[in-house]
Amino acid sequence: MARSLLTGTRIRERRTAQGLRQADVARTAGISPAYLNLIEHNRRRVSDALLARLAEAIGLDLFALSDGAEGALFDGLREAASAQTVRGAQPEIDRIEEFVGRFPGWAGVLAERQARIAALERTVEGFSERMAQDPFLSTALHEVLSAVTSLRSTAAILVENDAIDAEWRARFHRTIHEESLRLSDTAEALVGYLDTLDEAESGLSSPQEEVEAWLATHDFHLAALEGPRAPAPETLTAGVAELASSAARTLAAEHIVRAHADALALPLKPFLRALAEDGPDPARLAGRFGAPLARVFRRLASLPPEAGLTEVGLVICDGSGSFSFRRPMPGFALPRFGAGCPLWPLYEALGRQMQPIRAVIELAARVPQRFLTYAICQPLQPTGFDAPQVLEASMLILPAPPERGAVERAVGVSCRICPRIACPARREPSIVT
Repeated sequence: MARSLLTGTRIRERRTAQGLRQADVARTAGISPAYLNLIEHNRRRVSDALLARLAEAIGLDLFALSDGAEGALFDGLREAASAQTVRGAQPEIDRIEEFVGRFPGWAGVLAERQARIAALERTVEGFSERMAQDPFLSTALHEVLSAVTSLRSTAAILVENDAIDAEWRARFHRTIHEESLRLSDTAEALVGYLDTLDEAESGLSSPQEEVEAWLATHDFHLAALEGPRAPAPETLTAGVAELASSAARTLAAEHIVRAHADALALPLKPFLRALAEDGPDPARLAGRFGAPLARVFRRLASLPPEAGLTEVGLVICDGSGSFSFRRPMPGFALPRFGAGCPLWPLYEALGRQMQPIRAVIELAARVPQRFLTYAICQPLQPTGFDAPQVLEASMLILPAPPERGAVERAVGVSCRICPRIACPARREPSIVT
């Protein structure tokens, strides 16, 4: 049924709702009651002039009786009907127009409900996409679940075992206290971040990018952390324009704590002296200082410009491949999220825990560029009795030395992560181990 034929139905419903007699409306509009009866039963089309007179006789705005009055309702109801069809129901889609004309109130309710459902689905999709791509969300949710699991397990031990040594009981109580504080802080940061998801505070899409922008203004070196006593993280992050969200400030505080620990383990002056003697060889530096490779990676990527190591990149990801830190390397484009064929050593390291990987990556371009990369994956044990181990992989990127010979083997580029056919790394990626 064409929508233009529903005008009569709308006229009848509006007239009946106002308690007007058909004869009175017909007389006011200057037509016979019989002709109006044919119109109301959609058996006669209505001219624009007559529709205007009928609208005036009923006391309604012309738009209320026009053909497009319920256009939004039609769209909303068709969307709702399509959703029901997907679920297995078979609504009468061909009678939607009649339903709108006869029951505009109910049609409005259903259309509004469908719009609300669609809005909620878009919100859920947005959160799901961020959870898959935003390392802060995944890390925060992992922290919440870890703290809840630890609290539940510790409380169960105390409840189910009456005869517990006093020393162990005190340990359990301390664990409950510490895990409660961790859960509270993490939940507060998570809620604060979710509250600002729709706010364009800084133009950056995630707290991680805010932290990286802040570090870039310092050339990724925080001089205040080089001494034995570092200032409180809050003093370094307060009032910083790049750290617009509370979630970014939380990530920045975690970075400050970790960077200060690295600085204490690898003091700047001795480390620079070793760098001048041995060069930027992470394995030799790690052996010289007795430090983990990942810590040496982070230290090399956070040296001051005067150290002379200006061309250096660093990528850190978790077990799912989501980035938790990125320092870009000139000429080595880093993707925003877990993708990119040139990062194959990082992802290969995830499957080879504690086995260092050294590789030369050559990126095809107008002028091919070669980079020396080192990667390693190590398990981390968060605090708490039952907190599960998590994986963290790191990849250091340095300029490659002059080529010594032919490439030994090519990298297979049927990459599941990066589907871009025009990706330079997909055309001629190669390595020398």
